[in-house]
Amino acid sequence: MRTARPDEAPALAALSRPFVHSGALRERPVSLYAAHAADFLVLEASEGTLDGCVGLRAYPAGPGEGDERAGVVYNFCVAAHRQGSGAGAGLLRAVLATAHARSLDALYTATTGSAGLFLRYGFTRTTARQAPRSWADSLDPRRNAHVLVRRR
Repeated sequence: MRTARPDEAPALAALSRPFVHSGALRERPVSLYAAHAADFLVLEASEGTLDGCVGLRAYPAGPGEGDERAGVVYNFCVAAHRQGSGAGAGLLRAVLATAHARSLDALYTATTGSAGLFLRYGFTRTTARQAPRSWADSLDPRRNAHVLVRRR
């Protein structure tokens, strides 16, 4: 695992595209991937292609939100040919280690899937009201996503 580079923005978008088409991820422009490349941990195949990615963004507490240092795990995806190989679990362990190193008190995520992997790694169901307000406000209620949290 390593941090993505801005020049890999097209590859991040391409990796994410099948998940956007299935409704599992929101569409993000290539410019967003480039601007926030440092948010992403990537799984690189031996030939240099990207087989997986996960974003982690820290959110400072807003007014009235206390002093919790929260982060959000987003745009988590693994290429179809690597699914079931442990690649997703490896990415999740890497992002949890990064969150720990950054002293984040809580990690939030939203998923339209079963949430099984997140639940196995200590996430529990919560509501968007508990999450950082600016992130929670960006969630599209039509997607019916499950909001999860993992506390330190």
